[in-house]
Amino acid sequence: MSTTMTMAKAINAGLRAALENHPNSLLMGEDIGSLGGVYRVTEGLKADFGADRVMDTPLAESGIIGTAIGLALRGYLPVCEIQFDGFVFPGFNQITTQLAKMHSRSEGALSAPVVIRIPYGGGIGSIEHHSESPEALFAHTAGLRIITPSNPQDAYWMIQQAVACKDPVIVFEPKRRYWLKGDVDTTAPTSDPFSAHIVREGTDATIVAYGPLVPVALAAAAAAEEDGRSVEVVDLRSISPIDFDTVTESVRKTGRLIVTHEAPTFGGIGGEIAARVAERAFLSLEAPVLRVGGFHMPYPVAKVEEHYLPDIDRLLEALDRSFAY
Repeated sequence: MSTTMTMAKAINAGLRAALENHPNSLLMGEDIGSLGGVYRVTEGLKADFGADRVMDTPLAESGIIGTAIGLALRGYLPVCEIQFDGFVFPGFNQITTQLAKMHSRSEGALSAPVVIRIPYGGGIGSIEHHSESPEALFAHTAGLRIITPSNPQDAYWMIQQAVACKDPVIVFEPKRRYWLKGDVDTTAPTSDPFSAHIVREGTDATIVAYGPLVPVALAAAAAAEEDGRSVEVVDLRSISPIDFDTVTESVRKTGRLIVTHEAPTFGGIGGEIAARVAERAFLSLEAPVLRVGGFHMPYPVAKVEEHYLPDIDRLLEALDRSFAY
């Protein structure tokens, strides 16, 4: 059965399903209980499942993650909410030196199935520490799975798949897309959450995007079609691991690749994709792989963030440069 939902409501429904299907699962985070979270993503869940399964925590991200690790080692399935992307850094040590390494450290004897939800990205006109895109920092750490939905259907199912996964999973939720509406089929799960999806087919160039920029990539592809260019759009969905097979297959067909993300291009996920495509499909490329992303600078103040975020014009300009070769 298909229902129209916003992404925020889809995540709420997915969390509800996870709590119903996994009696050992629980939610924890700042203001997620009675308030329902800053974006109301957990609204109503405390009333229905109780304060022992939807827990308000102190303002202490290191404590949230450390407690979740201990719970996971005792057989629970904790789902942590980090209120804003820029707030995750006090918990960075726990995530990268403890959570990510627990399975390897114990030679496979222990698992720590912790899910960490992080609203990320800009476009909301907010203040410092509220519009970051730190996904590359976590992707560099082996032992973590990292996924990011771009639409309500994926949001509903991917949060449930994350809870069911035996490995630690970070779910980066594009906060400026929380109000994006779409059809959600609650009876038909999406495919493997760690695989990419081709969301628009094309023959002349490929745009790879994820999270908040998938709608931008689709809009750019539609605009390019008016100029007679057929652009394929790949929704990466998983940042670690990356589905390089789907990306490479698309590039072998189109011969051109643009990779876009809100995070700075310097040291970003796009650089890894560009390098892998060059290794795997060099002879298929008609032009260098181009990246469109944030600039190598602190995220700007709200009144100028539109100049920082990749938009349709910047993607079309990158396509023009690619076709100029």
